Amino acid sequence: MALGSVDGYNGEECLAEEKSMKSVHASAAIIMREGTVFCAHRTAGDAGPGWEFPGGPVENGESAEDTLRRVMREKLGVRVSTMWLLDTVEYDCPDYHLTMDCFVCALVPGEEPQPVEHDEVAWLDRDGLLRVDWLSADRRVVSVLGSYWDQIFSSMHL
Repeated sequence: MALGSVDGYNGEECLAEEKSMKSVHASAAIIMREGTVFCAHRTAGDAGPGWEFPGGPVENGESAEDTLRRVMREKLGVRVSTMWLLDTVEYDCPDYHLTMDCFVCALVPGEEPQPVEHDEVAWLDRDGLLRVDWLSADRRVVSVLGSYWDQIFSSMHL
């Protein structure tokens, strides 16, 4: 399945300005549970208010996977049991170019996210993803999830 070409996104639309902008590499978690995904809303931040898949910047010496584990502990107080890379989003924010590795993951059984920096959280099903106002960088991932929901969340992946 070629996820990089969903809805006309091909990762090349940002190449012209990418060279002159500061770059930020981040990891984001698409946490799956019982036919829903965990989503978080923030009222403040570099990207403004909106819904997002929680995550954070990759620090020097960290892999994207290590970042995701660290950020889930720091920002949500949970541990990830399983993860796999779904897609990498390239997006030009006003002040920097974002490369965001998006991982589908499951939490250690019995753990419940306790958000530190988000003002609202929700477990959304496929239709619910379309009912919230997503941050721009996360919209591509929402499109991929909507298009490939059954294939992404089949039991053979997690």
